[in-house]
Amino acid sequence: MRWILPTIVVSQFFCTSLWFAGNAVLPDIIKSLDLESGFLANLTSAVQFGFISGTLVFALLSLADRFSPSQVFFSCSIVAGITNLGICIEGISVWGLLATRFCTGFFLAGIYPVGMKIAADHYQKGLGKSLGFLVGALVLGTAFPHFLKSVSTDLPWKYVIYSLSGLSFFGGSVMLALVPNGPFRRSGQGLRFTAFLSGFENQNFRSAAFGYFGHMWELYTFWAFVPVMLTAYQLHFPEKVLNVPFLSFLIIAFGSMACVISGYLSQSFGTKKIATLALGLSCLCCFGSPFFLYHQSLPVFIIFLFFWGLVVIADSPLFSTLIAQNAPEATRGTMLTLVNCIGFSITIVSIQCAKIGSNFINPQYLYLFLALGPLIGIAALMRSGNF
Repeated sequence: MRWILPTIVVSQFFCTSLWFAGNAVLPDIIKSLDLESGFLANLTSAVQFGFISGTLVFALLSLADRFSPSQVFFSCSIVAGITNLGICIEGISVWGLLATRFCTGFFLAGIYPVGMKIAADHYQKGLGKSLGFLVGALVLGTAFPHFLKSVSTDLPWKYVIYSLSGLSFFGGSVMLALVPNGPFRRSGQGLRFTAFLSGFENQNFRSAAFGYFGHMWELYTFWAFVPVMLTAYQLHFPEKVLNVPFLSFLIIAFGSMACVISGYLSQSFGTKKIATLALGLSCLCCFGSPFFLYHQSLPVFIIFLFFWGLVVIADSPLFSTLIAQNAPEATRGTMLTLVNCIGFSITIVSIQCAKIGSNFINPQYLYLFLALGPLIGIAALMRSGNF
């Protein structure tokens, strides 16, 4: 059925737009609650920690394997949209704000990895290409709040939050209405708390998972700090005016093309080979960041960030493909969810390292530590066999 993949992609885009909802309106939140500018790391980490907690619960209970994935996706999209609205509560405390972002992240665990599970249930041949579109939708969804903020400067910031929750409700409803259980779905065999361990018995699965973990060390810290990099550049060169929200949207969203392209390239050159290449290029960007982040030429600086935005995400659908292909069929949804759980746990450590490092490291050299992730990921892939 031709509409299956486009429906999954659109639903994923709408629902994952909740991810950086708080980040997009952070300046307004800081102003209304009188917070410190470094609150970005805490706000982002709250969502990540919620997602981690959610994926752990989903994996332990094997929800995506025991129940219809489309129904799980729908339910979580509704609840996540509701909790997202909590940002708009008048007089909300800092802890209340973090709690609402935690809850939104928790139910995103039933959206992003479950969306990949749905795609894997419908497509075995060309899975890399399908997941390329799907992760591309995640990238666009992640960037979209920045776009909404940039085009609604004359409207109250709460309208951005209202719009994103509405999109989540719509995306979940479309998934439930138009996407049935896939022909390759195999129901889980009841509740087994040890099911989440089964995939790690496979060497190729372990290599793919550790490659993904290295990728995640870099990815979300880069995404979270793109506005910080742009703002720092503008402060360093006051004569150069930048539209930070709109550029942040473009730099992050540009990566969606890389997901689609890498999915197609993997069909011709192999998934592992393209994933390794993307990791290597993003590693070079980490090492090259001190030379470009304060480059006197604004076009050079912007082109560098766009290129980094491309290669930092290009390998994501490829790792998801390798993990899905090497996971046991009966626990595929659980394994995808668990690997996401561990990967996003790593992002919290990386984001907090960037926050702490920003207090005593020159911003020009702050992002060198991100190279550690791609280096570990490449080493993991090199130890694996042919897959």
